[in-house]
Amino acid sequence: MRLFKAAILAGAVAVIAASSAFAADVKIGFVVKQPEEPWFQDEWKFAEVAAKEKGFQLVKIGAEDGEKVQSAIDNLGAQGAQGFIICTPDVKLGPGIVAKSAANNLKVMTVDDRLVGADGKPLEAVPHMGISATKIGEAVGQAIVDEVKKRGWDPKTVGAIRVSYDQLPTAVDRVEGAISVLKANGFPAANIFDAPQAKTDTEAALNAATTVLNKHAEIKNWVAFGLNDEAALGAVRATESVGIAPENVVAVGIGGAESAINEFKKPKATGFVGTVIISPKRHGYETAINMYDWVANGKQPEKLILTAGQLALRSNYAEVRKQLGIE
Repeated sequence: MRLFKAAILAGAVAVIAASSAFAADVKIGFVVKQPEEPWFQDEWKFAEVAAKEKGFQLVKIGAEDGEKVQSAIDNLGAQGAQGFIICTPDVKLGPGIVAKSAANNLKVMTVDDRLVGADGKPLEAVPHMGISATKIGEAVGQAIVDEVKKRGWDPKTVGAIRVSYDQLPTAVDRVEGAISVLKANGFPAANIFDAPQAKTDTEAALNAATTVLNKHAEIKNWVAFGLNDEAALGAVRATESVGIAPENVVAVGIGGAESAINEFKKPKATGFVGTVIISPKRHGYETAINMYDWVANGKQPEKLILTAGQLALRSNYAEVRKQLGIE
């Protein structure tokens, strides 16, 4: 009996050891389009939590353009990786990414931005975790409407800056979601001004918004929104540069980036009143877990997973961040 129990124990130890060894052999890539951005840094951070938890190796790669994406996939293939998660710099790279992944025998899952085919339609065969862009945009619009009502402004006299980056479908969906709520609450379409930005950072948004403000100096009160926190913050910096007081500005961002939190921490309130926080925890941790399960257990992720955001204001941002697991 002792020998029998010892054999069982030895077998169990062997299974555990084999499982651990297999996990150590799993190598998963996580490719992002803007590695310097806090959002992607956080995604990587939570993916690393998953890697430590499951015992696999995580390879973090920044790929800012199509050529670097192709190189990153070849790199992962050469390293013996089995799969990767990617937020591509251009969703139209979809067919090329799928083909290059197949050539390197890599499983692929997308995060944040969904790949599209030559016809512009989503590549539904590629598992994707994304954000319900329209709903998040609507939340931004509602937050702006609520603040405008709180301040007693007449929506018909308010100027709205649509900081736009129309190359990205997600950006279009977000701003159009916000605009739909503004229009439904009395904001005239003629007072919604497009401010196209060259890049998705604060400086580009500042430049774009400044052009709008200079053209419409007769408008006293302004609201602003865009793809992310940087878009809203750029618009706020623009209002400051032309001498518009914070009490005449309502800007709401998206993302809950460090730049937004730093804005809330300033001693005096600025025109940046809120941000719809999207938790990078799910987008980093959960996609990494999903890819691991696909590689290790043959369990393919759901084809489409959509996450939502939560509005955070200067008064409650710390509590919201804690609720979302990012504090």
